[in-house]
Amino acid sequence: MKRILIVLLGIIFHNAFSQNYSQYVNPFIGTGGHGHTFPGAIVPFGIVQLSPDTRIDGSWDGCSGYHYSDSVIYGFSHTHLNGTGVSDYGDIMLTPTMGKPGVTPKEYSSKFSHKNEKASAGFYSVKLDKHNIDVRLTTTKRVGYHEYTFNNAGNANIILDLNHRDKLLEGEVKIIDDKTIEVFRRSEAWATNQYIYARIEFSKPMKILKKLVNGRNEANLFTGTKLALAFSANVKKGEKISVKVAISPTGYEGAGKNMLAEGKSNDFESIRKQAAADWNKELSKIEVKSSDKDKLTVFYTAMYHVFTQPNINMDVDGKYRGRDNKFYTANGFDYYSVFSLWDTFRGSTSFDDVDRQKKNR
Repeated sequence: MKRILIVLLGIIFHNAFSQNYSQYVNPFIGTGGHGHTFPGAIVPFGIVQLSPDTRIDGSWDGCSGYHYSDSVIYGFSHTHLNGTGVSDYGDIMLTPTMGKPGVTPKEYSSKFSHKNEKASAGFYSVKLDKHNIDVRLTTTKRVGYHEYTFNNAGNANIILDLNHRDKLLEGEVKIIDDKTIEVFRRSEAWATNQYIYARIEFSKPMKILKKLVNGRNEANLFTGTKLALAFSANVKKGEKISVKVAISPTGYEGAGKNMLAEGKSNDFESIRKQAAADWNKELSKIEVKSSDKDKLTVFYTAMYHVFTQPNINMDVDGKYRGRDNKFYTANGFDYYSVFSLWDTFRGSTSFDDVDRQKKNR
């Protein structure tokens, strides 16, 4: 009897996990109006939320970095807030360009069209019209995967702008070799004194063609309170450059360990499929049946947003930065961040209620 029960349970769990719940997720829901969500690539509770930024002014409807009414993308950063009422994050911003490199937002930003934009659970893609570049993004918990297709031949650039969105208090870029850099960013916005480190690996050797540095400027080390660099290489028509970005809250060593653990693959599609599988596992916890696909989309997209945060905020070895800025190691538990009690409350009320509460303050 026990064997029969175990077999039956195995069939039930197999069927639940094998169902494609992620097909009902529409990450664009909530990116308009006052929804404050973002459409980029994430996995459940991941520290990386790799998404396009269409707003850099810290405006209320730009809290997540993206608004559906916009027509310009500045770049793709690795941390975002979901559904909050104040702006923050937007760390480690990269964007591809062609021709003579520019390191200011006006120079590297690009027009885009929603007809050339796609998003699903764990995946995002868009065409940057300015230089005819196709961008695809996917992710693991700690590593963001970029794939840029340059549809024209010439000089290709990948811009790294540490001044993006939040105020940069302290930045550093270390050149390890012509395909690897390490990045440190300390910034402030809603939260103060935020630390993030990254290891960035290019699939093709790159050289620095342009830089904006307000501080120390050396051949292999750049530090300052204004810091933006253009990494460049010649490409053939249709050539792809892949970029992997591992982030860490603790340091360069942590970013390196995270890259070794989650950034070994060079197969973009396998990472994309694993991200979708991770979402199917989470979404399978509640099974909803309906002949109305729109209702399934509403439900599973809402569930998807629930699992967007809190975000894991420790390295693969358990090391994390505490609220006292000291380092600890999680033993038998996972350490998370982005718990927002106000937004948990706000999500359970109507916008009319929120407006009334603001007026009564």
